[in-house]
Amino acid sequence: MNVFRIHPAPVMGAVILGLAAGLGSAPAVAQQQQQWFVPQQGQAPAQQQRPPAQRPAAQPARPAATQQPTAVIGIVDIPEVQRVSTAFNQVREEIERRRNRLNEDLQREQTNWREAQQQLATQRAQLSADQIRARERELQERITDSQRIFRNRSQHIEVAAQQALVQIEESLANIVRQVAQARSVNMVLPRPLVIMNDPAFDLTEEVAQQFNRATRQVQIPPENDGSSPPTMPGAAAPAAPPAAPAARPATPPAQPPRR
Repeated sequence: MNVFRIHPAPVMGAVILGLAAGLGSAPAVAQQQQQWFVPQQGQAPAQQQRPPAQRPAAQPARPAATQQPTAVIGIVDIPEVQRVSTAFNQVREEIERRRNRLNEDLQREQTNWREAQQQLATQRAQLSADQIRARERELQERITDSQRIFRNRSQHIEVAAQQALVQIEESLANIVRQVAQARSVNMVLPRPLVIMNDPAFDLTEEVAQQFNRATRQVQIPPENDGSSPPTMPGAAAPAAPPAAPAARPATPPAQPPRR
């Protein structure tokens, strides 16, 4: 084992600086250490310098939670508003009148069909087979046309009722919104969905009064004779059927090869 003697001044100076920087102890402790340094083969250094600890990355600040508004609930009985509404009763009475008239016309036309069939049955013995077929075809075409007209009339009545009710619903929605804003209400529920409520939450009477003052009547489309089916406003027209492909010229049959 080889022993090397070195001057103590450089070594002691480094130890003193290390302790002073790391621990902050007095230099007298370092002076008492041995001045001989014996290197050994394969021996790891006594102490390794640790890397400085990394500070955690700063987390982004979370946005402050928005405070939800306090629910102020109002109750409206829509069927009760409709029951006392002048405009709604006007539409209901007019639609019922048109339906009753349609039923009366349909019953009258069905009576005419039965009379025509009975008349044809009594005259069958006096008519030829061609005449009977022609009369039956005329009666069937009359019934088909009448059924189409009555179907169109019924559809026109339903479309008129729907258009009138849309006007009532839009006007009623505006009145409910105005009453709710006047009472600082931010949520309105229909009465059938509420099991129990305090009378102070009920807006039905005020809504009905304002609705009657604002909407006395609505525009109902006039009756239609049923010559054409109804079309809803804004509905796209039915697409035209595709054109039939052009007929190809007939190709002559292939002739057998001549020998």
